[in-house]
Amino acid sequence: MSTAARRRLIRDFKRLSSDPPGGVSGSPCPDNIMSWNAVIFGPADTPFEDGTFKLLLTFDESYPNKPPTVKFLSRMFHPNVYANGELCLDILQNRWSPTYDVAAILTSIQSLLHDPNPNSPANAEAAQLYRENMKEYVRRVVATVEESWMDPEDMEEVEREERAEGGSSQA
Repeated sequence: MSTAARRRLIRDFKRLSSDPPGGVSGSPCPDNIMSWNAVIFGPADTPFEDGTFKLLLTFDESYPNKPPTVKFLSRMFHPNVYANGELCLDILQNRWSPTYDVAAILTSIQSLLHDPNPNSPANAEAAQLYRENMKEYVRRVVATVEESWMDPEDMEEVEREERAEGGSSQA
């Protein structure tokens, strides 16, 4: 079914594929163009450098008039990322514009890693460390960078299968 949102996502994917911004990549899931997997590489000269952070972008039929839901799948220690992986980022909330495409979303998130906003924290502990104890903040970020090299999807898949097997016998 071709809708305006799906046509726009195809266009976004073509642009992202033909002219990819540095340090980000993304593509629709093979079976659902409304759900995208993305990767953001930690920006150089930041504590996130060398990190490989996986995200999930979920679009609905109102895109591009409304932003997608964006969530880190990789564990993230950052002032503007909630414990569940969701982001506090102005362009995904009150400053959204239909002119933004997937490339703009991903580069904005990458920029947020480089330049957090501790005054609008989603993670109060990360924001406080960022403001008051940079050495400990960097230590915690480096730990998440090292963890990002492992594949969280494999771990999550095993956990989901175990829960499903436990749940199906009760049905």
